[in-house]
Amino acid sequence: MADKDYYKTLGVQKNATKEEIKKAFKKLALKYHPDRAPDDKKKEYEEEFKKINEAVSVLGDDKKRQQYDQYGSSSFQGGPGFEGFDFSDIMSQFRSGAFGNFDDVFDQLFGGSGRRSSSRGSDLLYETEITLEEAAQGTTQTLSLNKLERCPECSGRGATQFESCHHCHGSGYMKRTQRTPFGLFQQTGPCPYCRGRGELPQDSCAACAGEGAQRKKKKLEVTIPAGIEAGMRLRVPGEGEIGEQNGPAGDLYVQVQVKLHPYFERRENDLHITIPLSFTQAALGDEIEVPTINGKAKLTIPAGTASETVFRMRGKGLPSVHGHASGDEMVKVRIEVPSKLSRKQKDLLLQLHEDKPSQSFLKKIFG
Repeated sequence: MADKDYYKTLGVQKNATKEEIKKAFKKLALKYHPDRAPDDKKKEYEEEFKKINEAVSVLGDDKKRQQYDQYGSSSFQGGPGFEGFDFSDIMSQFRSGAFGNFDDVFDQLFGGSGRRSSSRGSDLLYETEITLEEAAQGTTQTLSLNKLERCPECSGRGATQFESCHHCHGSGYMKRTQRTPFGLFQQTGPCPYCRGRGELPQDSCAACAGEGAQRKKKKLEVTIPAGIEAGMRLRVPGEGEIGEQNGPAGDLYVQVQVKLHPYFERRENDLHITIPLSFTQAALGDEIEVPTINGKAKLTIPAGTASETVFRMRGKGLPSVHGHASGDEMVKVRIEVPSKLSRKQKDLLLQLHEDKPSQSFLKKIFG
């Protein structure tokens, strides 16, 4: 018997992903659906339908696909590959679902339960950047998102017309008998034909091609609290992508970065700044204006202040994002020595008759 090319049957490459195989299967299954066959081609459509199901049952199973890639389709003849596989049952599911059960049939062929329950959608991460002033006061930002949202035309159901499922009589559940080493057991579970919904789709939504979701651009306003620190994430519930089978949406996480400031350095909620001070201001004392994150404030410099002295301005730092007390502003003063002096400035300095601290210090050491 000639070896069968399952990749050619589905129209995919040999390195096709499982998702690409699934899409190809859905397309061909719809094309060769037995109920769509003209009267003179019913037998032909059934044969083609069997071929694509045989191909996907191998390529959709990782172990079978590996065996096929190594030894070809002949490796399944006379073995457990297709023994007892009933394609008429698969066709029956398509007929009952009116083209709506592709995912169920695909899962069954892939060794699944034949049923897909709704699942939560993916979370999204959005990165944004703010200034230190915005971090101090809090701000709002409008984010531009491009994400999967529930289709408004079919409300995420994938179809606009439904009828009661005749398999479970609209209950959404069916009794199943399972053979085990201990005998036959009967259990009740979700109906595999309607996925527990109790109804079957009669069409496919044109707006979303039956997927129940559409990718859309959306503007979303987010409030960034005062005191937020770089790298923190804000959680916006339900603004992620919509889940499969009309499942709940995931969450949106907004990661905030804070730009470096030209003057202030942030250390937790404290702000550090270095201010230049003249020699006379340090020697005689002065009251100076110091920039703060929200404006200006007065700072008293006592006489005889040394260079690199740090003054604490309480409560002038950043607020706590957790609602605690605000941080402080730490002001370091650095005495600037002029590189050039006028004749008058030199004369005034000479009149001070200051002791030379370096010579006094050396006297103490050497006597």
